[in-house]
Amino acid sequence: MRAILMTFLLIAMTVPARAADRVVHALKITTLSTMLADTGVGEWGYSALVEVDGRKILFDTGAHPDVVLRNAKEMGVDLSAVDTVVLSHNHDDHTGGLIALRESVRRKNPRALATALVGAGIFEPRYDKSGKDMNGLTPLRARHLAEGGHFEEKAGPVEIAPGVWFTGPVPRPNAETNWNPGFKRKTATGLIDDDVPEDSALIFVTDEGIVILTGCGHAGIMNLVDDARRIAGDKPLLAVIGGLHLFAKSDAVLAASAAKMQGLRYLLAAHCTGIEATIKLRALLGLDRHTAVVAAVGSSFTLGKGIDALEIAGSPTT
Repeated sequence: MRAILMTFLLIAMTVPARAADRVVHALKITTLSTMLADTGVGEWGYSALVEVDGRKILFDTGAHPDVVLRNAKEMGVDLSAVDTVVLSHNHDDHTGGLIALRESVRRKNPRALATALVGAGIFEPRYDKSGKDMNGLTPLRARHLAEGGHFEEKAGPVEIAPGVWFTGPVPRPNAETNWNPGFKRKTATGLIDDDVPEDSALIFVTDEGIVILTGCGHAGIMNLVDDARRIAGDKPLLAVIGGLHLFAKSDAVLAASAAKMQGLRYLLAAHCTGIEATIKLRALLGLDRHTAVVAAVGSSFTLGKGIDALEIAGSPTT
C-alpha cells in the first residue's frame, strides 16, 4: 500500500497543474501591422503587441523592415521593454521586421527582442518551382544571431508565463487547407505541398475564457480551437485575434469554422482573414459591429473591456 501511495505521489510531482488552474489577470493585444491603418501605415503582414500581467511580448514582426517600427513609434509604443518575440511561422510577411526591430532596441536594452520563440521545423526549406528555398526566415537567421539574438524551437505547447501558452506546431485532426499552394517541402517520401507545419499561436487562459492569437492560422482555426481547449481545458472561447487565412474560402468552410467557434464573444480579424469573410463570420457567430471587427493598425482587445476597433474599422461609437 505504501509503495502504491509513493507511486501516486511521484506521478503528481511530475505532472504539471492543469492550465486552467493558472490564469491571466490583465491582457491587452494591440495591432501593429495589418492592411488597414487608422494610425501609421498598413501593409500585407501582421504584428501585435501583447501586454499581459506586466510583461510585453511581440507577436510577429510584419512584412517590411520598417513598418512595425514606424507604427510603434507613432503610437508611442516602446519596444525596448519587450524581451521575447514570437514568430508564428516562416513567411516573410510575419518575419520581415525582425532585424530592423532588434537593431533599433538592442543598444537601449541588450535583451530586447533577443529571444525568438518559434515552432519546430520553422527553418525547413520551402521550395518554389525552380527549386529555390523561399523560407522567409532563412535569410534572417544568421543576422539575428549576429545581433546577439537566439531562437528557441518548441515542438509542443509550453507555458511561457502563468496562463500564457505558446502552442508550438498545432495538431491537425480537422482537414483544413489554410495555406497557399505553390511551395513544396521535403519529406521521407518525397516533395509534398508546404502546409506550414510549424504554424503556432499564443493561447491565453483567463477567468472569462480562452483567447487565441494567431498570425495566419495556417493550421486552421478549427484545429487551433481544438488545440486551445486541449491546453486550457473546458473553457468557453472569449476572443480570437489575428489572421485566419479565410479570405478565399467557400461559404461552407466559413460555416464549419463558425460552428467550431460557437460561443465566441469577440473576433478581431486581421490580415488574411479577409473583409468579406469577417462579415460573414460575424453573422454566423451572432456577433455585431462592436464584437466582430476587421482589425486596423492601432485596434486592440482588452480583457474585461472588449475591442477598441477605431473608426476606420467600421465599429460605431454609439
